[in-house]
Amino acid sequence: MKKTTFRTLALIPLAVSLALLAGCGPKTSQPGLNAEQTAAAQLDVNEQANQLFEQIYMDRVRQDPVLQTRLGIKDDYDKWQDLSDAAYQAELAMVRNHLDLLSAIDPTALEPNTALSYQLLKQDLQNTLDDSKWRWYSYPVNQMYGIHSLVPSLLINQHKIDDVSDAKDYISRLNNVPLLFSQLQQQLTERAEKGIIIPEFVFEHVISASQNVITGAPFNQGNDSTLLADYKKKLKALALSDGEEKLLLDEANVALLTSVGPAYQSLISYLQNLQQQATTDDGVWRFKDGAAFYKHRLERITTTDLTAEQIHQLGLKEVARIHDEMRAIMQQVNFDGSLAEFFVFMREDPQFYYPDTDEGRAAYLAEATRVIDDMKGRLDDLFRVKPSADMIVKAVEPFREKSAGKAFYQRPSMDGSRPGVYYANLYQMQDMPTYQLEALAYHEGIPGHHMQLAIGQELEDMPKFRRFGGYTAYIEGWGLYSEVLPKDIGLYQNPYSDFGRLAMELWRACRLVVDTGIHAKEWTREQAIDYLVENTPNSVTDATKAIERYIVMPGQATAYKIGMIKMLELREKARTALGDRFDIRDFHDVVLRNGAVPLDVLEQLVDEYIAAAKP
Repeated sequence: MKKTTFRTLALIPLAVSLALLAGCGPKTSQPGLNAEQTAAAQLDVNEQANQLFEQIYMDRVRQDPVLQTRLGIKDDYDKWQDLSDAAYQAELAMVRNHLDLLSAIDPTALEPNTALSYQLLKQDLQNTLDDSKWRWYSYPVNQMYGIHSLVPSLLINQHKIDDVSDAKDYISRLNNVPLLFSQLQQQLTERAEKGIIIPEFVFEHVISASQNVITGAPFNQGNDSTLLADYKKKLKALALSDGEEKLLLDEANVALLTSVGPAYQSLISYLQNLQQQATTDDGVWRFKDGAAFYKHRLERITTTDLTAEQIHQLGLKEVARIHDEMRAIMQQVNFDGSLAEFFVFMREDPQFYYPDTDEGRAAYLAEATRVIDDMKGRLDDLFRVKPSADMIVKAVEPFREKSAGKAFYQRPSMDGSRPGVYYANLYQMQDMPTYQLEALAYHEGIPGHHMQLAIGQELEDMPKFRRFGGYTAYIEGWGLYSEVLPKDIGLYQNPYSDFGRLAMELWRACRLVVDTGIHAKEWTREQAIDYLVENTPNSVTDATKAIERYIVMPGQATAYKIGMIKMLELREKARTALGDRFDIRDFHDVVLRNGAVPLDVLEQLVDEYIAAAKP
């Protein structure tokens, strides 16, 4: 095991922290404590609490090699996460111990920010224990994410090779894939025995993505496979001697042939057999206690107590409102026809699409980069704090573009050595209309996810669990809020781009309808697809991918609109209360400088900001 590349502060041993926080208090000497521990005992109670928060977070990081790599830490760089039941039970035991440690803290003795950290961490730990009831109610492999796609994605995008040791760790990870996949198959079997099997349509996506990983050299004739090409490229950058490079390449080829290839073939065979048990009933209502599970999911995802029916009705109301705003744009561009006909025009007219060629894809990426660079130059009008980490725009890699979502963001590494990435899925250019390009770039890049996530993890006065944790309604609510924010400073001058902004918001409003429709109202996959096609300008392919996503990620799609609505509501609340004293930069400071928080906590923070800013 090598040392981490990220230096962490020395932490108080947990037993000492517990003793201190339980009220032993700082003393010049305490029996059983060495000089370092005695010095630690003299820390301010808030520092003691933050040290404990740090240690709890790092305990959890040390249990997860994949998370370590994502954070830019090279401990356990040769390993994957442990999916065994024993590891899961050990994690729960660790969480219970962490809760015991927190119980020694008197939150009333803490300053406000530390008290908030205490509140959030304690709730997060308790949520982990409560969620264990629903441990099996998930799909470890699906078309959006899963262990089968994690392997190439992590190795290609996040396993950096800076020296020979890193290169050998890459090979070790290749050789450890069989154990990982064996544990994965056990996870799938446990779920199948409980009647929890991924829907029938998912199997084709997962099997195809798995076959893509083991296509090409050294598995068969043709170009290098995805992983071999990646390894060669990274190895070449080290400028090793010919002999050393050849030795490492030979080891990688052996690992691919003897470990990775057989592991994927075994998984594919397993999935082909499991597929025989799959059904076309897609909602979680079909599970035992499915309604209770979905209620639980909505509460976790939205951080509210909104019911499925309330969310469904909110979606219908928002869809109607946005349709009316779209009709106004129809008049602005002198379109003669119905809204449905306008949707067909926007969906089919070639002026709104780049060519489905390499040149068209390059042009899309270049324009998305230009839009983001332009927004970078306007940030001072909207924000006081900006991220230090850079961000880039990339196309989704070929090995996963067929099944991956429309667009997504990957945060920078913890040490800033890896930039944030906005991934655009350019598999079919017909799914990426130019009129949505701006809104999509704002959401995934700047001022969207890169601003929020990069700033969040750079907050020096926050414990790591807040810097790197998250609440979907907050994170995705900010992303959707960031689509409308540029309009406030005069962007979206082209009415078609403004229509694209509305189309993106409409898409999220429709999610409230179809997600609850699928999982609470027993809608079929086809019924949900038809709803999107009839109510949005998006293509059938786009609608199909979306519904398939909502099926395998129940509740997640509701977070965007609910989070956005709350942020706009809070901004208006502050603007009304403060009048001339309102400054959008101060409001954004409140939202971003506290990291990701539940929506009710965000409201509490905005209320405090309003009270402090009033004369």
